[in-house]
Amino acid sequence: MPDDIEWLSTKEAASRLGLTTRTVYRLIDDGQIPAYKFGRVIRLQADEADAFINAARIQPGDLEHLYPTTAGQGDADA
Repeated sequence: MPDDIEWLSTKEAASRLGLTTRTVYRLIDDGQIPAYKFGRVIRLQADEADAFINAARIQPGDLEHLYPTTAGQGDADA
């Protein structure tokens, strides 16, 4: 028998993701995180919110473009 689904409100999902509720709505509208509408209520599955978090993990070396290199660094032959 499948496990029970843990449903989150948009407010709960925002708290779990460390985002504002408005940002959660934008991510849903952009198709970046799945959500489900039951009548007038929007819900997210907790495991899908967790998968979104894991997919956003930064790999080492991905941020090199964000910090400048100092003059002469990496120029051992110069």
